[in-house]
Amino acid sequence: MNKNIFSQIYTDYTQRIETGLLKTGIKLPSENEIAEEYATSRETVRKALHLLSQNGYIHKIRGKGSYVLDINRMEFPISGLVSFKELSERLGRPARTLVHETIRIPCPQNVARQLQITEQEEVWKVVRAREIEEEKVILDKDYFLASVIPALTAEIAADSIYAYLEGDCSLKIAYAKKEISVEKVSAEDKRLLDLGRDTHIVVVRNYVHLEDTTLFQYTESRHRLDKFQFVDFARRAVAEE
Repeated sequence: MNKNIFSQIYTDYTQRIETGLLKTGIKLPSENEIAEEYATSRETVRKALHLLSQNGYIHKIRGKGSYVLDINRMEFPISGLVSFKELSERLGRPARTLVHETIRIPCPQNVARQLQITEQEEVWKVVRAREIEEEKVILDKDYFLASVIPALTAEIAADSIYAYLEGDCSLKIAYAKKEISVEKVSAEDKRLLDLGRDTHIVVVRNYVHLEDTTLFQYTESRHRLDKFQFVDFARRAVAEE
């Protein structure tokens, strides 16, 4: 195998995919066609395509060919508790939060069941659209126990509620249970997000607890299907001999 040609094929195709010259879903030329283009063997081409596949640039389907994958999806961590402000800083992309609602209300019936409280208890309802690179791609609907958080403003919601809770309120946020599902878009999703023709959305439900185990927050975080991939890190437990 000619390593220089192998490297050239890999570099050429990564650049074409990263610059958008080859769009997501496009089928690549056949191995024979690429081999002819570079005046090399199919084995060399096959090795380059395998490396492209390993690094997430293409998906190879036996008997059908190789297709370009979406490399622009943003990684959203499943494990861990990360605020949107922290996530956007990690992504390094222009982002902002649009606050649509910050209001203290008696807890709605469906939310009361999630927070395990009565409808007479009050909660802070916060509705925020998250914009990344001038596209509204996440809709967060948060409910916080008012008994735990006596004051909350739109200014705080536009910045970072977690920074406010951990800093000004000295609360210790400890852990959360998360549930992920794909659901049909709602009228509110259509109104507050840039969905295009999408008919479904990824919903992440968070049940967040303080260090003393108090369940103080219930969140529905609604994500555009084409913009995120949900990632986790898992380590296999090895049984002791």
